[in-house]
Amino acid sequence: MITDTGINLFAPSSSARDNLLFLTFFITTIKAVHVNADLLRASIASAGNDFRLGANEAPPAIMSVFIGAQMSSVLDELEKKGNIKIEKGDNMYMKLGIDQIPEIILDATDRNRTSPFAFTGNKFEFRAVGASDNSGTAMTALNLIVADQLEKFHSAVSKEIEKGTEKRLAIVNVLRKYIKESKSIRFEGDGYSEGWVKDATKKGLNNITNTPRAIDAYLSKESVQLFEKFGVLSHAELEARNEIRLESYIKRVQIEARVMGDLAMNHIIPTAIDYQNKLIQNANGLKGLNIDNKAVVKTISEISGYIESIKTNVRAMIDERKKVNKITDTHKRANAYCDQIKETYFSKIRDAVDNLELLIDDEDWPLVKYRELLFMR
Repeated sequence: MITDTGINLFAPSSSARDNLLFLTFFITTIKAVHVNADLLRASIASAGNDFRLGANEAPPAIMSVFIGAQMSSVLDELEKKGNIKIEKGDNMYMKLGIDQIPEIILDATDRNRTSPFAFTGNKFEFRAVGASDNSGTAMTALNLIVADQLEKFHSAVSKEIEKGTEKRLAIVNVLRKYIKESKSIRFEGDGYSEGWVKDATKKGLNNITNTPRAIDAYLSKESVQLFEKFGVLSHAELEARNEIRLESYIKRVQIEARVMGDLAMNHIIPTAIDYQNKLIQNANGLKGLNIDNKAVVKTISEISGYIESIKTNVRAMIDERKKVNKITDTHKRANAYCDQIKETYFSKIRDAVDNLELLIDDEDWPLVKYRELLFMR
């Protein structure tokens, strides 16, 4: 975030006075994320991103802010020393520790790859945006919530000044309040850990793991008022965009279900049966030689089990999809595609296919394996 003269408002300075400016935008941004975490989550929701979030260096669906040990120390110190009485002529910056910020930030490269919203020395990075997503959607939401919080900050400081509080102290008083109120959104640990999921729930942070539920935040009373307040989008425009995003989600999951069924039934199962026939010939040959063939027979049985699992689940998924397609309400149909198609059948079919991949001869397997994406066969 920079001014029209090129000054980075997220860059600490050697000037104590400038650091108060830096802290104002730094803390206000954290507060904005805290208040509007669900809207930020909605801004990066998509069918593809639902798979990405929480894995492969992508942060989890829980919105949190990572600021690093140095800045955590600065904010804790500012919160703790906020009640210090400042006399006329005193160095307020020194008493509050604000003048020490340049010394505290020794390493501006500290990054937590599991954090969706991280401060990296002189900027915030919103790292939860999907690779195929238009970043403009997330930027719109981010600029909107920060603008709204800055306006609230100005109003709060003005009220303090009207009470007779000196301007610098009025700013510090409001910043201290924001630090306390937004503590729950700050997290420095491993976002992938189960412990964080439990702690986040205790702190009141939502963990919305799928798109249909996530984008509900766009139509909340608070979000609608926010978009209309700044003239960004009207209520009708928000509803229209949500309808489009739900339709897109439905189409993507539907296509994925169709492709998965086709691959499983027309490529994986025939390959598994062909390999199974080879094993049957091998088992019969071993039996004719009076050699123990139990291991081969067991593998044949395992392959049969996985083939049956794939057939059963693909057919059930197709039948369920026919039922879901009859739902007229877009939001209910999107939820059904999420719960009754993706969540119910995708993992079951994939697990059976993954197990067959481990059993079938590498030369017979028809699809590219993960390791083959990196190395030539």
